[in-house]
Amino acid sequence: MARADGSGHAPTRHTRAESGHTHMNAAPPGPAPWRAIAAGASASFVGIGLARFAYTPLLPELINAHWFSPSAVAYLGAANLAGYLLGALAARRVARRLGDRRALRWMMALATVGLLACSVPVSAVWFFAWRLVSGVAGGVIMVRVAGAVLPHLRGERRGLAGGAIFAGLGLGIAASGTLVPLLLTAGLSSAWIGLAALSALLTVLSWHGWPTPRASAAATPSGAAPREGGSAGSPRLALLLVQYALISMGLVPAMSFLADFVSRGLGRGSGSGSMVWIVYGLGALVGPTLYGLLGDRLGFARALLLITLVQTGALITLAFVHDLPEVAVLSAVIGSFPPGVVPVVLGRVHELVPARTEEQSTAWGQATVAGALSLAVSAYLYSYVFDLTGQNHRVLFLIGGGALVLALLTGLATRFVHSGGDHTARVTASGRVTTAG
Repeated sequence: MARADGSGHAPTRHTRAESGHTHMNAAPPGPAPWRAIAAGASASFVGIGLARFAYTPLLPELINAHWFSPSAVAYLGAANLAGYLLGALAARRVARRLGDRRALRWMMALATVGLLACSVPVSAVWFFAWRLVSGVAGGVIMVRVAGAVLPHLRGERRGLAGGAIFAGLGLGIAASGTLVPLLLTAGLSSAWIGLAALSALLTVLSWHGWPTPRASAAATPSGAAPREGGSAGSPRLALLLVQYALISMGLVPAMSFLADFVSRGLGRGSGSGSMVWIVYGLGALVGPTLYGLLGDRLGFARALLLITLVQTGALITLAFVHDLPEVAVLSAVIGSFPPGVVPVVLGRVHELVPARTEEQSTAWGQATVAGALSLAVSAYLYSYVFDLTGQNHRVLFLIGGGALVLALLTGLATRFVHSGGDHTARVTASGRVTTAG
């Protein structure tokens, strides 16, 4: 995984003390590294893994229990993605006002309250508002969580930390697929309450796990490599934002409709839909680590092209299969993509902007906003098409596959664009900086 500060050297205690003298003469020691990593993973687990992905296996039951109509359920699901966009846009302002520690703590708490509020179907407006709020929390968490943890860890720990933080997304998907069917035996309201209780527990356990902010985290480390790739306004980065937006558009059909496709589209019932969603979650568990390793071995630009190619084939194939075993295999492949593509895109950002933590944070925020905007807009587009086509899931999968094809073409175009020089710095998990064309 790429380093968040672009440096292969850990700041010494002397440097940290000097950089923090404007705040206090001797900053208290922060939490153990494993606690900081666990806090980051818990945040992505709660804010996105549960707050967003638990909705998918609940979707058929929301319809069957007559809480909302099929078309309303689709639009309500998209509310979380709209909130995610708002959160991504507001993340820097929220962090500037509260600090990363407080912002991440309260966003986890807000996501928890959103899950609890959804246990009571007061009205469609009520449900929409709380799905929107939970999305805002997830957007802030996605933009700020890596920068809140990675710069405060020793260099040799950052590759592991990045994979662990984003594995929280996959853990949330897997947990939602495992827990939701069990919780539904007690009723739909109880399922939402159970998810909120789990989120509350993780919020409390991680409350004191966040690193203490230091001024040095935003500065360029003394051992940082010279910046070779480009700035946050480079042409290559702009194309990466377009590529990530198209990839995000390709994520939505399976992410939002897979369980419903199996349950109602194939007529296999909610039990089979939940089972396939568990398989999707198992893929999500291995995605961040597997794809991050691939990025270290091939370079993140090549890795992004390769995994997008695989996902394109899997999603288009899903539009034509009918047998449950085939759907399950494809679900595992497709499930690895939503959480797995995140560290790859982050690694690509660090290749393009390798030296300065603040520039990396800005560029990663731009990428998150681009992805969030695409998720929000395409979610409503898919909901409209779903309603227009008489709830035809296969059309949605084909549209998503088309978006991934365009993402592939954009990624290939990036290889012919130079940004600030002929080479892009590559920062490996070991901290070694090399160059890649």
